Amino acid sequence: MLQNLTAYFRRRARSVSQFARASEGATAVEFAIIAPAFLATLIAVLQTCVFMFAQAVLQNAAVEAGRYFLTGQAQNNNCTATQIINGGCGTLAGVCPAAMFNCNNMYLVVDNYSSFSGASTSPPSMYNGTTPITSYDYNPGTPGDIMVVQLIYAWPVIGGPLGFTLANLPNGSAEMVGVSAFRVEPY
Repeated sequence: MLQNLTAYFRRRARSVSQFARASEGATAVEFAIIAPAFLATLIAVLQTCVFMFAQAVLQNAAVEAGRYFLTGQAQNNNCTATQIINGGCGTLAGVCPAAMFNCNNMYLVVDNYSSFSGASTSPPSMYNGTTPITSYDYNPGTPGDIMVVQLIYAWPVIGGPLGFTLANLPNGSAEMVGVSAFRVEPY
């Protein structure tokens, strides 16, 4: 009986070694194992790059909006937040880059402070629980005031494979903020 058992294991050992040397279909199997992780990483990198580019565009728009207040154009023309975002306030062209953002979902937050150390540049909340907030402070300053101008936008996020997401809002979007802080010039 021991001889039969030994012969059986020798035959099986040859079968296992032949299986290990076989290479037909190995590439397809290896790709099937690696592909989900590779595609998830690729989608995550692309989505993060687009998000970062949009964040830079929004930051530039916030600096442009701040310039309107810094020079007194917004105050002298009695501009509203909507007019500054979309244009239509005297000679102001608007700061919303419409090719990348839905300007109707962009909000302008304008506050003035007595000192730079007391100024808050933290992002305002876009939701109160699950209810969206649609009105924000709009206090255009006077000459010499310290101001913080923020553009906020809920960037729509597409969930990636394997659970990757940039979303941090209840509606599955990511909050994006552009900030500009300055002292208003005498005008």
